[in-house]
Amino acid sequence: MNFVGHLKTVLKHKWQVFKLSIKAGIPLRGLMHDLSKFSYTEFSESVKYYQQGKRSPIPVAREENGYSKAWLHHKGRNKHHLEYWYDREVKEQPIIPFKYCEEMVCDKLAAGITYKGKEWTKEFELEYWNTKERDRADTNEAIKDFLTEVFTQVSENGIDKTINKKNLKKIYDKYCNKTNNN
Repeated sequence: MNFVGHLKTVLKHKWQVFKLSIKAGIPLRGLMHDLSKFSYTEFSESVKYYQQGKRSPIPVAREENGYSKAWLHHKGRNKHHLEYWYDREVKEQPIIPFKYCEEMVCDKLAAGITYKGKEWTKEFELEYWNTKERDRADTNEAIKDFLTEVFTQVSENGIDKTINKKNLKKIYDKYCNKTNNN
């Protein structure tokens, strides 16, 4: 039962990412998104700690083991995760390239839509980002500001008005290219 349930959750998430990626103008990135979730390392642990599609199995694996093999594998192979870019040996974390930031936005929104289901609202991701992720995120402040503005726009204007290449690039340039140009 966990096998089928987890597979359905992964496919639902990938479908949501793909739809958002089309809006963002990156359909190929959306199609290729999270293929590592089908690797033995990620899939087997996620099946073991499956949460009926209501939340990620990764925190449950961490609670039981002190770490998640699936997460360690996943974050090291998927450039759309903040953690992929984290280097504790540098003072200021790098500016993540735009194409991965676009995919990151699609991924975060799709995760909320997948796990919250009919309870998802356009305000959800901003609230989740501000209360659970922003302060803990080991990333460049420009990337934090980019994500905050994107999720603020989604909460105010909805996905359809916010998630498109022109708007995402404008927000990215506002925060990230000014840092690169100094």
